[in-house]
Amino acid sequence: MKKIIAKCLDEIWYKDHFVGTWLSGLSFLYIDIVKFRRKMYQKGHKKVTKLPVPVIIVGNITVGGTGKTPLVIYLVEKLKAEGFKPGVISRGYGGQAKTWPQIVTADSKPSLIGDEPLLIAQQANCPVAVGPIRADSAKLLLDNNYCDVIISDDGLQHYALHRDIEICVVDGVRRFGNNFYLPSGPLREPQERLKEVDFVVCNGGEPEEGEILMRLEGDFAINLQTKERKSLAEFKGQAGCHAFAGIGNPQRFFDLLAQGSIECVTHSFPDHYAYVAKDIQFKDAQAILMTEKDAVKCVDIATDQHWYVPVQAKLESGFTNNLITLLRKA
Repeated sequence: MKKIIAKCLDEIWYKDHFVGTWLSGLSFLYIDIVKFRRKMYQKGHKKVTKLPVPVIIVGNITVGGTGKTPLVIYLVEKLKAEGFKPGVISRGYGGQAKTWPQIVTADSKPSLIGDEPLLIAQQANCPVAVGPIRADSAKLLLDNNYCDVIISDDGLQHYALHRDIEICVVDGVRRFGNNFYLPSGPLREPQERLKEVDFVVCNGGEPEEGEILMRLEGDFAINLQTKERKSLAEFKGQAGCHAFAGIGNPQRFFDLLAQGSIECVTHSFPDHYAYVAKDIQFKDAQAILMTEKDAVKCVDIATDQHWYVPVQAKLESGFTNNLITLLRKA
């Protein structure tokens, strides 16, 4: 059912603008609530927690993935290279832990703390904490680790946490879909919100004026069972090649493979999907490719046919220099 709903919403938000227009009346109620809620924080009627260290928010103004997690990992690496000691907080979407917040380690179970925080903990090698209240997660990190800057993976709309730097990630191909607010479109906040953030990062496509281009690059795959590493070029022309993705925009992963001339039968799943073995088994499959985010949930049900493709964020050096300058001022 979740798969069907996700597919229908994707059609309405990014393809069938007529249905979105028909439902647009619901959007006005939603955006009025959003604006009222934000004013409550701005005027001090709702509590805003300010931490003793700078906070960098990496978020978006649309529903679904735009490439925030690869950017968070990129930021951690760059900040560590500059001598900072970053920690990461996240909502832990989909996690079923009984108590919050939770410290995330490379051995944590994604079913308890969510897939993206686990991926960050494994790849960024920095302290990570998750929970619905970001300030509590940050305090847990500060109490248990020496962090001098906190990066929030998502949380642009979590105004209960004071932020020093805001980075908004935009899908450079899909942009804002039909330009309607939830539920008739993908927007969580007005597009004018982009004028208020410190950096707008455009993931793929063609950046608009003032936006910073980010490319996600991946040129090899790793076998989930054997840990063998193989160039993506070796999958060209392979019969029985399948690919699946349960991310905000699965087509982005399929396009990456197509750019490498890899022809696969593709299978899309909802973001944060909880896989079972039969979901990732396909008739005639000789090789099955997936994203690294999917891989953290499929280790226990994978066979030697399953490979994941790590990606790395690439941004212009000027972005990092400007971010560091702003951070030192904070």
